[in-house]
Amino acid sequence: MGKLKLKLKFNCLEVFVLLDLFLPNEHVKSIFEIDPAKLKERGIKGIITDLDNTLVEWDRPEATPKLVEWFQKMKDHGIIITVVSNNNKERVKQFSGPLGIQYIYEARKPMGRAFRKAVHDMNLKKDEVVVIGDQLLTDVLGGNRSGLHTILVVPVAQSDGFFTKFNRRIERSILNRMRRKGMVYWEE
Repeated sequence: MGKLKLKLKFNCLEVFVLLDLFLPNEHVKSIFEIDPAKLKERGIKGIITDLDNTLVEWDRPEATPKLVEWFQKMKDHGIIITVVSNNNKERVKQFSGPLGIQYIYEARKPMGRAFRKAVHDMNLKKDEVVVIGDQLLTDVLGGNRSGLHTILVVPVAQSDGFFTKFNRRIERSILNRMRRKGMVYWEE
């Protein structure tokens, strides 16, 4: 009987540790709520951001004027931005190139290689970088596994590409489990 209790306690601990990997450090409704002055106060010098449904809708080829203004504010505060996307080279280059923003395509998030490369290419330390994204399974998990501060944003579009639709189903299940355990502190 004692072994069963110990095993159950261990399994509960494993679930909490596993769920922690999907728990963002912060949650905002939009990237426009992320203030460069507040980032600088915290010692943040770089942003790794997802592209599709984080910055613009997944099917919008270029930045909106409001987004261009947000990028400029970050630049004015000395904050470097790198777009890290699982999308293909053409999509990511078409978006990032005209803005003069560094990018990594086919990143294979949540794997850590692209996150490490982005931090290295920005010539920053992990504690000087935040990860911004709209997905728990790619952006938050990858950022947390890489030891970076993560900020989850509400997706800018209600529609998703094929693979993202699948991810969203899994994310809903994870979020429901986090809610039941009292880990989620924001409203959707």
